Amino acid sequence: MNLRFTREAIDYLIRLRKFIEKNNPIAAERTANDLLLGMEKLKVFPEIGLKVERAFKPHRIRDLFVGKYTIRYLIGEGEIVILRLWHGKEIEGDL
Repeated sequence: MNLRFTREAIDYLIRLRKFIEKNNPIAAERTANDLLLGMEKLKVFPEIGLKVERAFKPHRIRDLFVGKYTIRYLIGEGEIVILRLWHGKEIEGDL
């Protein structure tokens, strides 16, 4: 399984790292690494996340929780597509 990222997911990761890095570069690196390690697990265990029941195809769209973050992804043919991610304090609809 390959990992692919939407532009939205990449932009969020970049903004997140820059935001945390301003006050704590070590925490920024740790957070980024934790998120990337969580996403790497999807290559081996693509169904580890919870189904998003209100999705058009709930068996294919799932949420993986890594610390305080939610990673929404799509199980595709031979690939995992990271759709978006957000912090638990953010309201999903506001992203």
